Amino acid sequence: MILPALAAGFGVAVTLVSTSPFSVQAQDAAPEAAQSFNAPAAEPPPPDPAAELAAKRDQTRAELETLSKTISLSSDKVSELQQSISNLEKNTQSIRQALIDSAARRKGLETQILESEKKLADLGVKEDGIRRSLHERRGLLAEVLAALQRMGRNPPPALLVTPDDALASVRSAILLGAVVPGMRKETDKLAAGLASLAALQTASAAEKTALTATMADSIEEERRMDLLLAENDKLSRSNAAELEAERKRSEELAGKATSLEGLVASMESEIASVREAAAAARQAEENRKLLTDEQRAQAKALAESGVPDKNRIAPAYPFAELRAKLELPVAGDILRQFGDADGTGHEAMGMTVATNPETVVTAPADGLVVFAGAFRSYGQMIILDAGDGYHLVLSGMDTINTRQGKFVFSGEPLAVMGAKRVASATALALETDRPTLYIEFRKDGKPVDSRPWWTAKDTGKARNDS
Repeated sequence: MILPALAAGFGVAVTLVSTSPFSVQAQDAAPEAAQSFNAPAAEPPPPDPAAELAAKRDQTRAELETLSKTISLSSDKVSELQQSISNLEKNTQSIRQALIDSAARRKGLETQILESEKKLADLGVKEDGIRRSLHERRGLLAEVLAALQRMGRNPPPALLVTPDDALASVRSAILLGAVVPGMRKETDKLAAGLASLAALQTASAAEKTALTATMADSIEEERRMDLLLAENDKLSRSNAAELEAERKRSEELAGKATSLEGLVASMESEIASVREAAAAARQAEENRKLLTDEQRAQAKALAESGVPDKNRIAPAYPFAELRAKLELPVAGDILRQFGDADGTGHEAMGMTVATNPETVVTAPADGLVVFAGAFRSYGQMIILDAGDGYHLVLSGMDTINTRQGKFVFSGEPLAVMGAKRVASATALALETDRPTLYIEFRKDGKPVDSRPWWTAKDTGKARNDS
């Protein structure tokens, strides 16, 4: 108790009696009592900050998922979106550009949601810490408040007004000189704690308001993309019977293939659309090699400006020249990098990124879709031929929105993640139920580290979501 302790430190003992608050008795303080009081009490071990933050992120994520289910677009907004799509020029180039733009906006919104999620979790941890501190000091705070209240009701005697109480006045002065600074310190700490708690609650409320608006924008962009995909499907639809026959044949080949190399080889040799597109892409690459240095420089400058030919059927320029220029196909947290332990006693051949539910997956680079479908333990998988002997493997998606034999542009939406992590060999030993995307780069059939290709903001390894 703060009052006896502070008084004992000044050689004064305090006895709090219910019938007479602040009855004072001057005596020598017992050294043993002071030592006994000052003995530190056993404290529980401090909480693990990383585990506490991870638990708060899980709680925040669950709350956001519940919140997202309550947000819907009005009929007027849906009509507005439908009208904006109908006003687009109905050709492949304009629709695909609209899809790329929509995917970029959607990924930007998903990144904002992830950042808000982290901010809310961090604010929640700080708020819990202040509440815990106040709870642990509740006995001390009660003493301070009780002492202040008693002093207000029964102030100490004034020497000039009542000279007969000189001894009591001296005793009170000694006591108050010892006690008041301690009470003031504890009162200031209490006020600071309450002010910090109020500030954190205000910041959390503001962040939640902004996040709700961002989630509504994300849902609107998702709806826009669905409409654009439907229009794109109408423009690019081939003979339905041929597509169905190719799909069944590719499933058969995927069932027989024992490796990614074997799968790619069988696709390029036995699936007509892939074979023809691959041949056209190789021819385009050969034609590019025949360009003069000046023409090649002009083509490269045009590609780097972000406005390459949208009718091309081959990558805008060599994949090896794209180092430090690619963006991750999803907004999320990197859980595992190339070379990390994969949970089976081996090294990971690719990287794994945890995302939020229903996150859009975009093409990291221009490429020909060699395969799109389920393959062994990889689950739903897309393989892109990026040229120069490079293949990009993406797996772990829930819904694929592209098809084999199609040439896709960097940033074009390819698939959507599911609500939960898909069980697969590429996601072993990951203590998370979030959707995870596996990304593997291969050069001439051998896995290579993809980190040199990502932009600076995507190269670092985030904390493990465990």
